[in-house]
Amino acid sequence: MIVATLTASATLVVWCLLSGRMTRWGISAPLVMVLAGAIVGIGAHGVVSAALNTTAAQRAAEVILAILLFVEATEVRGSLLGRYPRLASRSLLIGIPVGLILSVLLGWLLLPQLSWPVLLLIACVVAPIDFASAPSLLRNRYVPDRVRDVLTVESGYTDGLVTPLFVFALFWADPEHGADDPARALLAAAPQAAIALAVGVVTGFVFALAMKASERAELSSLNARRLAVVAVPLVVYTLVVGLNGNGFVAAFVCGIIYRLRRGPAAADDVRLSEDVGFLLTGTMWFVFGSTAVFALFGGYDWRVPVYVIAALTVVRIIPAAVAMTGAGLPRRQVLALGWLRPRGTSTIVFALIAYNTLPDGPVAELALTIAVLVVLGSVALHTVGVPMAIAGHDRRERHRV
Repeated sequence: MIVATLTASATLVVWCLLSGRMTRWGISAPLVMVLAGAIVGIGAHGVVSAALNTTAAQRAAEVILAILLFVEATEVRGSLLGRYPRLASRSLLIGIPVGLILSVLLGWLLLPQLSWPVLLLIACVVAPIDFASAPSLLRNRYVPDRVRDVLTVESGYTDGLVTPLFVFALFWADPEHGADDPARALLAAAPQAAIALAVGVVTGFVFALAMKASERAELSSLNARRLAVVAVPLVVYTLVVGLNGNGFVAAFVCGIIYRLRRGPAAADDVRLSEDVGFLLTGTMWFVFGSTAVFALFGGYDWRVPVYVIAALTVVRIIPAAVAMTGAGLPRRQVLALGWLRPRGTSTIVFALIAYNTLPDGPVAELALTIAVLVVLGSVALHTVGVPMAIAGHDRRERHRV
């Protein structure tokens, strides 16, 4: 544990000190943390596997997810659905459900040994998109403005929208709660979601009012208010878990309500939270590097990489095409909406929670392996492959001129 902590912290410090040069070279912090984590994982395979399957590891993953969901809910600029709300709503309300359905059906065809609840669980694990590992994609001048805005909105909201379904799948897959009965699992999960929704709305509203009152009366400094914003998702998560609710959903809803009530000032309030989110993201990528060694150590069936490749390509391109039918987007922009979807921190956290919740055995290990391969494939595709293709296109365009 000491070696892992030292390696992770030292790697992050070195990247931060060289971040300017690293960014120009296309080397992101998540990529460096993955490599560092993999090195530690190779030398401590048994320790990693034992540490992952613990209550402490699950709680840590849950707290990190709650903070990230709160931060992501406050990051979408402009209106609630960005500058192109019609396109964003199509992507969220049509694209995500169609993608989940295709993921489940694909799993049913390729992985018949898995039950429906596990297939749904895996579909939720691989659904969220995260540009932390490939931030240059959203800054690239060849990415159309509408595509960039819709992807930004979706990356901020997908985790929170998928989380209730993920929790339902966890209950359904749990013999104690679901017993292979979706109605029973829904009855077990619904009260948690209701508590989370109520607490999230109330705390987000009250906190926004408190922040405004403190600012007007000059009772606090900006730095102190930023510290308060960091603490809020922790308070909300702990409160809701104490009430037997879902802390993830509560943190996400609290972030949305806070942003709506706080207005433009929320952008300044969450600066420190974004930095904390960056540190937590780096930590999860380091854990992922160690987990990858553990998850891939025993090998896997040929159908698993087929599922992973499809999850990174057609399972996202087809839903984007369905969602944007009649929207008037050019075909190339629709293709970009389906193609530019890196996976990252949320997939890692969801996978760790699923691995700890599912009964010990091959099913839990397979779910973790699929998540690892999806993230690794996304790193290869979106962090290396797509930027290289865009750079090659840029060189050809300059040569023609």
